[in-house]
Amino acid sequence: MSAPGAPDTVVAHEPQESYDGPATLDGLAVQVRLRGHFQPIDGLFHWWGRVAADDSLDDARSGSRVTLRTVYGEAPARLSDRDPWGRFRVSGTGRPPF
Repeated sequence: MSAPGAPDTVVAHEPQESYDGPATLDGLAVQVRLRGHFQPIDGLFHWWGRVAADDSLDDARSGSRVTLRTVYGEAPARLSDRDPWGRFRVSGTGRPPF
């Protein structure tokens, strides 16, 4: 599936469930894999995923609040742990950016 407005960009998108593809993180172009689900205990939609390793994220810090944007929307998020492969975990609650 191609992203709207980007015919050469291949993404995997299942509305309100998952997104794999290009995004911007505070204006930096990145690749993300995102998933989410509704949590009935607190009544919120929780989403999370990983930002692909990228040299432009070298100054990013765990715990940073960021804005994550895809072609389907944007949402406030928080960066957390960086895994051994250099990928940051990103998460948020409420309306997801996909």
